[in-house]
Formats: sequence, C-alpha cells, structure tokens
Amino acid sequence: MIQISNKSKCCGCTACVSICPKQCITMREDEEGFLYPMVDSSLCIDCNLCKKICPELHSKERREPLNVYAAKHKNEQVRLASSSGGIFTLLAEKIIDEGGVVFGARFNNSWNVIHDYTETKEGLAAFRGSKYVQSYMGNCYLKTKSFLDQDRKVMFTGTPCQIAGLKSYLKKDYDNLLTVDVVCHGVPSPKVWQMYLDEIARKGGKNSVLSHHIAEEAEINHIDFRSKSTGWKKFSIALTLSEATADGEKNSVLLSSIFTENPYMNAFLSNLSLRPSCYDCPAKSGKSGSDITIADFWGIEEVLPEFDDDKGISLILSYTEKGIYWLKGLNCEYTKVDYQTAQKNNPSISTSVAKPLNRKFFFHQLKYKNCIQSIWENCSSNALNKRIHRFVYRKLGI
Repeated sequence: MIQISNKSKCCGCTACVSICPKQCITMREDEEGFLYPMVDSSLCIDCNLCKKICPELHSKERREPLNVYAAKHKNEQVRLASSSGGIFTLLAEKIIDEGGVVFGARFNNSWNVIHDYTETKEGLAAFRGSKYVQSYMGNCYLKTKSFLDQDRKVMFTGTPCQIAGLKSYLKKDYDNLLTVDVVCHGVPSPKVWQMYLDEIARKGGKNSVLSHHIAEEAEINHIDFRSKSTGWKKFSIALTLSEATADGEKNSVLLSSIFTENPYMNAFLSNLSLRPSCYDCPAKSGKSGSDITIADFWGIEEVLPEFDDDKGISLILSYTEKGIYWLKGLNCEYTKVDYQTAQKNNPSISTSVAKPLNRKFFFHQLKYKNCIQSIWENCSSNALNKRIHRFVYRKLGI
C-alpha cells in the first residue's frame, strides 16, 4: 500500500485513489491544508496498484517540444477573460464541436477550486483564467476514462502533476484524449486561500488593507486572479462583492489590487504557500506526458515587440503529433519561436521553485489564525523585531 512518509513526494494528484479496486484510499487534509492519501489497511488487499501508477514514484523522461509558438485569440473579449492569449478556449471549442468533453478547474459555490467537465461552449467560461489554488480532483480521472471508453473525445487540462497522474492512471494512450497542461509556478494551499477569503469578506475585512470599508458578511460574487484592467503584465487580483444596505438593498463593491501589492499573491509568488512537492516537481520539462503545454509568454516584449499589445500572449509548446494536429486551423494569430527563447523568461517550464527559508514559519502562523496580510509581513519585513522572531523560530521552533 502507498504510505506518505515524506510529503514532498506526493503531489496530491489522486491517481492512487482512482485506481484502488477496493476504494480503501481517501484524501485527507493536513495541517497546511493540502490533501494526502490515507489507506484503510483493513480493506487493502496489497495489490500495490497505487504504487505502480504513482507519478512521484515513476517519473518520466524529459522531453523537448516539437514546435513552440507565440499566439493570441483574434477575439479580444475572449482574450480579456483569459489569463494570457485565449488559446485554451480555441482548443476546447474545437473538441466540443466534435462532440467532445472538456475538463478544467473552476470555482465551486464556496469559492474553492475543483476540477470538473463541460460538454458545452457556454460551460467553458468557468474554466478560463488562472486559479492560484490547488484544485480538488474528485472523481475526474474516473469520469475521463468513462468518456474515453465511450469513444468520446476528451480534452483534459490541469497542472503538469495532474496530467502525469491521469496518464499513469489510464495506463495506456487513447487516440481520443488530448492532454493540455499549464506551465506551473506551484500550487498554493486551499486553506490559505480560504483564510484570505474569510479575511476579505466574512469578517468584514477588518485586518485587510484592501477591504476595511466592506460590511460584515459581505457576499463574494466573482473572483478574477488575473484581471487585465491594469494590463496583462501588471495584472490585478479582483473580487466583486455585494453587501446589504440599511434599507435591504445590495451594493456591489469591487476590490482590486495589483498582484505585487496583494498579500495572498505575494505569499504565492514568494513560494511560501506552496505544496511541499512543488519544490521538486516530478512533471516539469515535458515529463507530464502532455500533448500540449500552454502558458503566458512572459518576455514577449523583448522577443516579438510588434506582436505584443499587453492584452495577453499565449506560449504554446506542442510535444506530440496529436498536439500538432489539434493546433492546426485554430482561429488565432501565431508565430513560431525557438524553445530556448521561450524558456528565457519562463523558467517554470523546466525548473522548480526554491523552497524559502521561512516556509515552515509561514505555516506555523496559520495555527494562530493571523490574517494573511500580517502573516506575509511577519515573513517579509526587514524590521529588526520581525527578523529576530523569524530567526528564533528557525533555531528553536518557537
């Protein structure tokens, strides 16, 4: 049976849960808010299928893409609603036009991020845009196999480790499966995300520099991790909330901050809130087995300034002939680039982020339910008292 003694060796993909013939593996949340498999040994039959398909235990070889492109959707409204150039939408619509199914990450009613599927173009809107939280996979691997076995075309999108998990679970290639992963910086803790939302909306934002004017129990109506209202390169995290007025009406309030000024995004981009496995990702450099990788083409202004309009440019890496086939005929503007150029300003294609010195200190503070703003300041401030506190914790654990 699979046992997680080192949490850096589990990416939380749920392949082991999906493959278990006795359904004796469940995902349990740890103190940091990440899910890990737990085995009911009384039901386990020691078939070891969970170990045989674990992508952490059986990492694949590195691959280089066959083709690399900079691309953008011709419809600016679609591009505005997308994280980068809107290429996900074009691929997904092509699959649906052929009677297929598209899997991706969306928000649920509690604003947690889950994996789900749609069979309609209208349903794709929920999957657009980045979600900087680790998504809950549920039974999506099982549903994917069911659709594939019905000869339905399936496009499955996710992080590289989620694609690696799916490919391992399926145990064979399917001609009717298109796998698309995203270049991933790392996946933050869902617990940290919920604490941030609680700080913003459900506690009146009393400790937040963003929302001191929001009423108690404000309701979240929309979240955009990558709002382009301030441009693509200087994107904002934007939340739309509604609050009840004294006469029972509802006011709509937009909370928006540039990503460099947002405590949740600062913790994410400083690598403090990431899953332990993200510091040694087993699925980068094409090892996920995906057909296509998509990302923001950071640095496009240096490489192709005439192609850049600060509205979002997609980077596309096609690793297989199947990927090349599905990219043909897309209604987009594109130009070919070389792999080394693409990697220059996109190191997460092949390199895991460094584990920060104060990561343990960051999660230690969650126990005391400090607001994310305060936790971030405690981890990053150069004030002498803050530096001493961090030093004492690292040395003594207090």
